[in-house]
Amino acid sequence: MDIQHLLGRLEAILLESRRVPGTKMRLVDADRCFQLIDQMVLAIPEEIKKAQKVEQEHDRIIAQAHEEAERIREMAREDAAQLADDTTIMTIAQSRAEAVEERARREADRLRAEADNYALDTLLRLREEMEHITAVVSNGIAKLERESAERQKQAQENLTEPDTAQTEKAA
Repeated sequence: MDIQHLLGRLEAILLESRRVPGTKMRLVDADRCFQLIDQMVLAIPEEIKKAQKVEQEHDRIIAQAHEEAERIREMAREDAAQLADDTTIMTIAQSRAEAVEERARREADRLRAEADNYALDTLLRLREEMEHITAVVSNGIAKLERESAERQKQAQENLTEPDTAQTEKAA
């Protein structure tokens, strides 16, 4: 499942939750939140797999460009070798080979740059999504910890109030 979709669902749960009167806090269904977090944890490896596929495609394109450049160089060398008898023809062949080689080098550089840009863009988007997910999860954890601490504190106060009331009556 898509991370963006899961984050949207988590946000919907938070927006649908009821507010605690007099506070900024909300009552959320922890089970639903944890289910979504579990789904996010499962979805993150898929995003990483997608990035790895992009990287593999990048490597494949570069390897293909290198092979094509080498093939063109070899063809140019063969053409130049066939024309080696005449100095003028040899000069022409050499310049053609260099032109073909230069064109292949430029094409390989262009393909490499495009693949690098694509991979970088994909990885940057993945990093942003992961940072967003981490922030959402961290905020959820912090909120749940605060609420838990508050409930424990309230429980402690409720336990100590009867003792205080009895001490005051005795005095």
